[in-house]
Amino acid sequence: MNTASHLERLARLAPDAPALAHGDILVADYRGLRARVASLAGALLGPLGLRPGDRVAIVMANAPAYVELLLASWWAGLAAVPVNARLHAREIAYILDHCGARVAFAAGETTEAVAAAAREVGAAAPRVVDVGAAEFERMRRADGVAMAEAEPGDLAWLFYTSGTTGRPKGAMLTHRNLLAMTTSYFLDIDPPSPGGSQVHAAPLSHGSGLYMLPSIAQGNCQVVPASGHFEPGELLDLVARWPGASLFAAPTMVKRLAEHEGTARARLDGLRVIAWGGAPMYVADIRAAVSALGYRLAQLYGQGETPMTITGMTRAMLERFHRSGDDAALASAGWPHTVVRIRIAGTRDEELPAGEPGEILVRGDSVMRGYWRNEEASAASLRGGWLHTGDVGDIDARGLLTLRDRSKDLIISGGSNIYPREVEEVLLRHPGVADCSVIGVPDAAWGESVLAFVVPRAPGAADAAELDRLCLGSIARFKRPKSYRFVDALPRSNYGKVLKTELRAMAARDPAGS
Repeated sequence: MNTASHLERLARLAPDAPALAHGDILVADYRGLRARVASLAGALLGPLGLRPGDRVAIVMANAPAYVELLLASWWAGLAAVPVNARLHAREIAYILDHCGARVAFAAGETTEAVAAAAREVGAAAPRVVDVGAAEFERMRRADGVAMAEAEPGDLAWLFYTSGTTGRPKGAMLTHRNLLAMTTSYFLDIDPPSPGGSQVHAAPLSHGSGLYMLPSIAQGNCQVVPASGHFEPGELLDLVARWPGASLFAAPTMVKRLAEHEGTARARLDGLRVIAWGGAPMYVADIRAAVSALGYRLAQLYGQGETPMTITGMTRAMLERFHRSGDDAALASAGWPHTVVRIRIAGTRDEELPAGEPGEILVRGDSVMRGYWRNEEASAASLRGGWLHTGDVGDIDARGLLTLRDRSKDLIISGGSNIYPREVEEVLLRHPGVADCSVIGVPDAAWGESVLAFVVPRAPGAADAAELDRLCLGSIARFKRPKSYRFVDALPRSNYGKVLKTELRAMAARDPAGS
């Protein structure tokens, strides 16, 4: 089943229903959205010369064209490659080269970065199309084509997620995976509510774009903020304008919305549900959010390798735990989704008893096909038929999963994933840096922030300003360390491995770095 079938179905069932909006303005109903998508698909297959299975990169901030391009890629039988628009040009270049994208769509200030990235790819560089230029408007007027047939195992979404080596890995999400995720949303996160809307305040390249699919399947209107991103005041205006609004949000977004000065006096009748994910949320923050927003919160735990579908908690579940004062349940990640099985495993992949922490393993129709052009990583991650998440947790007697740690040392700041090795490799390029290690430390605003421990080759051989400039020239701004500690040596095990647990303890004992 082609993922774009949701659009085809709604164009027949409810052709006049609102389908796509930009801020307050309705862009298209479902009849019109189908026509726009079919024309873009025709342009991809015609003038641009793409063939079934080719990859289409989308590197831009949220915009109505983003929604159209995702749907058009699937409609044409192609694979979408949404890329975080905040990445550095070098990071974008790696993804474009690795996935072999034939075309890359960009907009506004991202166009220059994408063009620079494409030049780094060389002879196999994708064609870069600016959605604000005349070429894209001509694509909108191309002859429409019929929706392509798609097998359940065909690649639909190539989801790039960083790995412990610092190089992003492309999780191959098939049409079957996305259908399982859509089904699971209705069963495990949020029951159907036709006629509503989804506000895309979080990046469409990640969770918000994935949750576009169940939203379209039930005939909701896709609302893209005029700003293209999350602004609490703008979001409050949009939920007052568009009825039955839902949105996907990182915990930091929920916290900012709850604390926003306008929330207390805003009309929230139109806000139906906020599904948060990307990181755990502190119990105190959950309680503050409920106080400000009411019982409109649901949560999910997932990974790019099994999109949005490991465990979750509906609004009703969260309300029950909140009213009963069950903080242990509020702190959990909820129950396993209907479409997956999970288990907690030891070092030999043996199943552990309830309450004992271990690695979280997942299997089911939502689990990826493997990693693009990386058979070794695929075999390791999917060994024994189970996805090895690298996350550590335990399941209690009620079946609730609680996340305890991230064995891959992942840092989650503002809902964005940051892998220490990636930052460390940049810092080690500085001639004055002899050794370094990066950890995440608690941050009231962002969940976690990046702290770098640096061993200089000589006193004064490197300073924070120089290292900051180096990072800004190599990786995305949000990945750079927010603070630096210059030390004589790093704590290491007998085998030479840096003991990050000791670094975290050092940071906790001396938060100010005195």
